[in-house]
Amino acid sequence: MSDDVVLEAFDLKKYFPTGASNLLQRPTQVVQAVDGVSLSLRRGTTLAIVGESGCGKSTLARLLARLIEPTAGSVVLNGVNFTSASAKQVLKMRRDIQVVFQDPYACLNPRHSIGQSIGTPIRIQKTMSRDDEKRRVFELMELVGLSVEHYNRFPHEFSGGQRQRAGIARALALNPKVIVADEPVSALDVSIQAQILNLLENLQSDLGLSYVFIAHDLSVVRHIADKVAVMYLGKIVEIGSPEAVFEATTHPYTKALMSAVPIANPQSGVKRQRIILTGDVPSPVNPPSGCRFRTRCPQAQDLCAHEEPLLIDRGQGHRVACHFPD
Repeated sequence: MSDDVVLEAFDLKKYFPTGASNLLQRPTQVVQAVDGVSLSLRRGTTLAIVGESGCGKSTLARLLARLIEPTAGSVVLNGVNFTSASAKQVLKMRRDIQVVFQDPYACLNPRHSIGQSIGTPIRIQKTMSRDDEKRRVFELMELVGLSVEHYNRFPHEFSGGQRQRAGIARALALNPKVIVADEPVSALDVSIQAQILNLLENLQSDLGLSYVFIAHDLSVVRHIADKVAVMYLGKIVEIGSPEAVFEATTHPYTKALMSAVPIANPQSGVKRQRIILTGDVPSPVNPPSGCRFRTRCPQAQDLCAHEEPLLIDRGQGHRVACHFPD
C-alpha cells in the first residue's frame, strides 16, 4: 500500500448461507453477495460505488467497515490488515473508519437525545472526559449545521435532513480518516439532498476526509466522485474516473444504466437512445457461468459463457470487465 492510499480491498467475498436440507437443517446454498472485489481509496478523494438494487454495493460497504466478516479476502486500512486484526486492534482502528447510514432515523436511538447519540462513539472509545465530550458534541453540531440548543431534543423532533446531519456528526466524533456513506441522501427530499451533498464536500475539503460513497443515483455520483466503480451481481464491471465512466462508457451494463438517466432539460434537443435490457437479473445463488451479465447483454457471444472476463485497464486507469468492449 502506498502512502497515498488509505483503504484497500483485496479479492473480497461475502457468501450468505441459505436453504436447508430436511435432514440436518444445514445450509445447502449460498448467496454470492460480493464475489472477488478489489479496489483502493486515495486520501482526500471520493470513491463512488453504483449499481442497481441487489448488486451487493451495501454489503461491500459493510465489509469495508468490518461491520460484517468476509468469507474471503482482506481489507487494509492505513497499511494495517483490518480483516485479521484482533478485537482490541479493531476497536482502536474503528476511530479511523466510520459509517453514515441510509436511514438516519433507524440508526439513532429513539430513547437518546441527539446530543447523547452524537457522543456515543466518544463514550465507547473512552477518548474524553464527560465535560470534554459535551464540548466536542457542541463543536460537531455546529460543524454540521445543527443548533447546540437542540442537544437535548430527541430524533422524532427533527426532520430527515437534520437527522442525517446528526448521523454525520456522530461519524465525525472520533476524527476518522475514512467515511463509508451508504446511500446517505436517497431517503431525503430532493431539496435537502443538495444541502447534505454540499455539507459532505465541505467537510472533505476542511478535514481531509476520504469517502466511499454508495449510491444508485448517477447524477449524484457525477457531482461528488473522484472515481466511480460500477457493480453488477457482486462484481465490479467497470471502474475509472467520472469522465471515463460517464463520457467514454465501455461496458454494456454501464451503457444501459447511463441511458436510463433522465435528461435535465428535455427542451435542449439532446436525445439519448434508451437501452432496454431483456430478462431479469440472475439469482446470486446460481449466477451465470462466465460473464454474469451475458444473459442480458446485447453483444454476448459464445466466449462470454465459457470464460469470465478480467477487469482490464483500457487506458488511464479505466478498467473494464468485458470480452468485447467498444
